[in-house]
Amino acid sequence: MLTRSDHELALVEKARQFMPAGGLGNTSAEIILHSGQGSRVRDESGNEYIDYLIGSGPMFAGHAHPRVTAAVREQVELGSTFFANNRYAIELAEAIVDAVPCAEQVRFVSTGTEADAYAMRLARACRGRDKILKFEGGYHGMSDTSLQSLAPKRPGNFPRPVPDSAGIPAGVGDEVLVAPYNDLDAVANLIKEHAGEIAGVIVEPVQRIIPPVKGFLEGLRELTEKHDIVLIFDEVVTGFRMAYGGAQEYFGITPDLCTLGKACGGGYPLAAVAGREEIMSLFDASRVGQERFLFQIGTLSGNPIAAVAGLATLEVLREPGTYERVNAMGNRLMEGFAERLREHGFTATVLGVPACFEAVFAPGPITDYRGTLRGDASLGRRLNDLLLERGIIKGETKYYLSIAHTDEDVSQTFDAWSDALAVLASERRAA
Repeated sequence: MLTRSDHELALVEKARQFMPAGGLGNTSAEIILHSGQGSRVRDESGNEYIDYLIGSGPMFAGHAHPRVTAAVREQVELGSTFFANNRYAIELAEAIVDAVPCAEQVRFVSTGTEADAYAMRLARACRGRDKILKFEGGYHGMSDTSLQSLAPKRPGNFPRPVPDSAGIPAGVGDEVLVAPYNDLDAVANLIKEHAGEIAGVIVEPVQRIIPPVKGFLEGLRELTEKHDIVLIFDEVVTGFRMAYGGAQEYFGITPDLCTLGKACGGGYPLAAVAGREEIMSLFDASRVGQERFLFQIGTLSGNPIAAVAGLATLEVLREPGTYERVNAMGNRLMEGFAERLREHGFTATVLGVPACFEAVFAPGPITDYRGTLRGDASLGRRLNDLLLERGIIKGETKYYLSIAHTDEDVSQTFDAWSDALAVLASERRAA
């Protein structure tokens, strides 16, 4: 079980004094992490955890990978950022084009939020229309447009969006249509009604932890092509994770644009918009003219430190057998999780793909956001707390796997699941 040092407890109190809610706005503010190596992290009290958070995804190669660290150290001595072209950003753009089916050109930004916002703006500029169609429960960053029906407390009537945050102008929702994920008929009806207004459809190929049903992504591609709508795959999570070419390689569906981040930055602030040259040319005033030019700059976009980290990470991911190993391990974990949930009497559905999954405490099938709401979220939160006490750290609603996780990690995770679920079952019986 965990112990907390006076030093760490003092840091927690200091954070409460100087930071809203005592943290960065991400995970629990009660744990102060100090270091990471491979698949493990340590907190300021010296407790070690198997890390299924992995920085919310970027550390797909593991913490402090020696090749990534060496590349960054070498570049630090040469300069951190220039606000100008540099060799490594150019080489990383080439590597992305070589890897990702839809990518003919690449524009770098620093965050997934930026990438998704620019991708939607590109679609609007390209088609001369204003509306974006997204899916309820789909996460596309923190922009006003993206924060529509991500996690509505009271889901509204489709297609009207529900804003997810205070401070979003009411008018933003007028330009967003919302459909249920995996419901191709609903999408077809919305497109039929609003075809002349919809610039783009943005979708996570695997929405959070919900895989696409057979024919859904294929149907989206067919509908958007038929109505001259830009199809955007948000691959900030799935890019370079499900396969080297991302979900579009894995499923064999090529969108018009995609957004990338997390894994391809190797733990540094790097994301990208990639896609067909015809659309990406809107970033080039000399080609399209000032009237169609899409203005975009970023102080740290494509900086050489992030770019060398990305190049080194992609080199690691290209090693033979990488994806076969991580997918086999992920399948083993998902099957083992489901087995232990059944053994302890829980009705639950393990959702996702091998590199990114979670258990929802509800019977399946679960194919959209409203299906996840059938789950008992309190059981999930309590299980996370019990696992943390047993040296497993993860996000609130997701396990991220890395290529650094080992068979030893899997065995310890199975033991932690068994122990924590036994406690959770006992608590439920006593309630």
